[in-house]
Amino acid sequence: MIGHVAELALFGGRPVVDCTLPLYRSMGPAEREAVLRVIDSGVLSGFYGSPGDEFYGGPEVIEFERAWADRYRINHAVSVNSATSGLIAAMAAIGIGPGDEVIVPPWTMSATAIAPLFYGGIPVFVDIEDKTFCLDPDRVLDAITPRTKAILVVNLFGHPAQLNRLRSIADKHGVWLIEDSAQAPLASEDGVPCGTVGDIGVFSLNFHKHVHTGEGGICVTSNDLLAKRLQMVRNHGENAVDWLGIEDLTNLIGFNFRLTELSAAIGRAQLERIDEHVERREAIGTALSDGLNGLCGITPPVVRKGCRHNYYCWVIRYDEKEIGVDRDTFSAALTAEGFPNSVGYVPPLYSLPVFQRRTAIGGAGFPFNLTDRRYDAGLCPTTEILHDSQALFFEPCTYAFTARDVQLLIEAFRKVHRHREELHSASRSGVKVNA
Repeated sequence: MIGHVAELALFGGRPVVDCTLPLYRSMGPAEREAVLRVIDSGVLSGFYGSPGDEFYGGPEVIEFERAWADRYRINHAVSVNSATSGLIAAMAAIGIGPGDEVIVPPWTMSATAIAPLFYGGIPVFVDIEDKTFCLDPDRVLDAITPRTKAILVVNLFGHPAQLNRLRSIADKHGVWLIEDSAQAPLASEDGVPCGTVGDIGVFSLNFHKHVHTGEGGICVTSNDLLAKRLQMVRNHGENAVDWLGIEDLTNLIGFNFRLTELSAAIGRAQLERIDEHVERREAIGTALSDGLNGLCGITPPVVRKGCRHNYYCWVIRYDEKEIGVDRDTFSAALTAEGFPNSVGYVPPLYSLPVFQRRTAIGGAGFPFNLTDRRYDAGLCPTTEILHDSQALFFEPCTYAFTARDVQLLIEAFRKVHRHREELHSASRSGVKVNA
């Protein structure tokens, strides 16, 4: 047994991937030219926080927004300085107020669940389904109350949620549907792009996304009034309500969520190559799934019929009982073989102190003092199981692999899987792990 274990790099054997994997660099001549164009113009931001054409931004921002709207075949694109800002602006635009309930998933970036709190909204955590890890529509139905104002759905890891069903639920109950599509550019359900099914869709341009500007985001909508409200929240809207003839002042105390001309120019260049950026990740994710299909205890990412998965993350479900090795030990063995991976993603968001201590705005517990909702362990069991023992991650968005690199990763994974019984025995007997 020890001889077989020695084959594993975790115990001193030679790793399958014994070289540094190449990182993906999406910046090129087009981005360099865009930056120089802006520098030569002398205008790094074209915004003014007062009435006038500049209220909507400079020429690079305007052109970037127009190009994004055209690509997504939607009426309006409103740029912001981050997807977090976009989510906050979306909550403002739809009129979230104290005590309003917003249904959110517990497994995502914290900004999704935090956004309603800025306006006194109450996040209502609803569990996810265990195949594509997005909001479970059946559980959403169970969670709707007379106080529900919106459903904030995340197209997690680049796979669409059940958007058509959620759209129908939102329409039936008269609530808003907001899409967090930070990880899902070009992902789609039945040919309809993620971000365009909801009343507002929010995309991220953070540096490790498919299309990025370092920091930044885009909100999209076909609703003229929502677009106007997003623009006002983005840029000190309190200064423009009279100029724009706005009667409903709800949540129009604005922020500075403005995108710079430099970021917008880079975004335009990146958008022109969005197919290339996304297709590279798709190819990696698909190849990994094909190469590991059929391994006992391993469920590669599921792609629902009619959906496009962009593989921002490649996430498997790991069955510890069937494999006989706990997930974290298996993950450590993969890492030793040169297969970069992580486990668990993020803990369920309701475990964050803000929810456990029920304190967000001010010192009196607002807005949690408006509700008797609790955020106890066990609230979303599917999420908790995935985080604790089942989910194992790889990020295709990080690397610029050749076909050979992907094949090495597949070999590394199969090697660890092949030695799973020995790995189990060695870990139980205290065989020393190679430092």
